[in-house]
Amino acid sequence: MALVFRPHDGYLPAYRRHFTDPRRERGFLSAVGFTTTFAIVRIITHSIRAGIGPFHNLSSGGRHLHHCTFGIFGLLGLGYLWTYQLAIGVHPGSRVASRFASTTYGIAGALTLDEFALWFDLQDDYWTKAGRKSIDAVAIFGGLLTMGVAGRSLLKELIRAPEAGLREAERL
Repeated sequence: MALVFRPHDGYLPAYRRHFTDPRRERGFLSAVGFTTTFAIVRIITHSIRAGIGPFHNLSSGGRHLHHCTFGIFGLLGLGYLWTYQLAIGVHPGSRVASRFASTTYGIAGALTLDEFALWFDLQDDYWTKAGRKSIDAVAIFGGLLTMGVAGRSLLKELIRAPEAGLREAERL
């Protein structure tokens, strides 16, 4: 049976139950943003390099824009907000902004770290066979591990939810 996201079936209440602590929720959302973005960016960059699909490099004035640029600007913007303790989810009314900021932090971190080779050599070293494999494997594993740690109780419940739903349907 496929796991289908249907909030009316209890997934949204389960999420809310497992993330009553804003700090834990922020950690989970940051990891989700990071892992999802890293995977998408890897797929897009591999597609660009292979000439597959509608994707192409971004440039401005003949200069290539690396995606880490957007990550750096995102991290700088979030740092500025967090300096003034905005969007940190301390008060119940600020959870939406906190969720958005935490997910954005993960996204910006992935965009920046994906081009880590540029930090020192200013070259796309990760296109070498060995560099590409290690970066992909480590980042995806690290993101999944972080999501598993921060959201372990929610993930356990969601894995059990389809089984519980089947038992309930059989009783009817």
